[in-house]
Amino acid sequence: MGRRIAIVEDELAIRENYAAVLRRNGYEVNTYANRKEAMLAFKARLPELVLLDIGLEEEVEGGFDLCHELRALSHYLPIIFLTARDSEFDMVSGLRLGADDYLTKDISMVHLLARIAALFRRIDALRTPPSEESVIERGPLLIDSHRLTATWKGIIVDLTLTEFWIIHALIRYPGHVKNREQLMQEAKVLVDDSTITSHIKRIRKKFAAIDPKFAAIETMYGMGYRWNMGSDHH
Repeated sequence: MGRRIAIVEDELAIRENYAAVLRRNGYEVNTYANRKEAMLAFKARLPELVLLDIGLEEEVEGGFDLCHELRALSHYLPIIFLTARDSEFDMVSGLRLGADDYLTKDISMVHLLARIAALFRRIDALRTPPSEESVIERGPLLIDSHRLTATWKGIIVDLTLTEFWIIHALIRYPGHVKNREQLMQEAKVLVDDSTITSHIKRIRKKFAAIDPKFAAIETMYGMGYRWNMGSDHH
């Protein structure tokens, strides 16, 4: 069987439609109509990727709550929000809660499959045999792309898969400015500009929670972002 995908969507027709396409493409699919059902199943066994609607039955923001609960079980489980609502607010809320991607329901199936494949490739790239390069140290930052862990001054930073890749892309060549386009390519993220900005904000916040003086990610206005080694040692 292929990789296990869970679909949490309260509209039967939509749920079955996605499930059929994914199964035809070799994925193993489980479907759930609400948050309780899904959570019960996930506690027993986590899927390898979750497609998640925001409104679930009587819970208007059930998907956001479920995302939050899932992140408590796994930092790196790829979570894609799927919604009829395409307002900027929802997108930012979804990403703030730790989703890896955000798609509206009018997306073509080809596009959806591409986004799913991209997330799986990212996981595979991290899981390929550990090499010397799988551990990178930059001042107080240590990242291990095999184990998917990042620590700052010895303390684990709880990054999502997307955030991990963004950091990874920045620190490979410290001091080099990465524009959003490059970050998206290297982090293997298919997202738009405003999303990269909100990911960077969240990453900074997570480091600042450990070290209020954290200033290693610099915004180069109109250009992009860079990892500044000098500010590692503040």
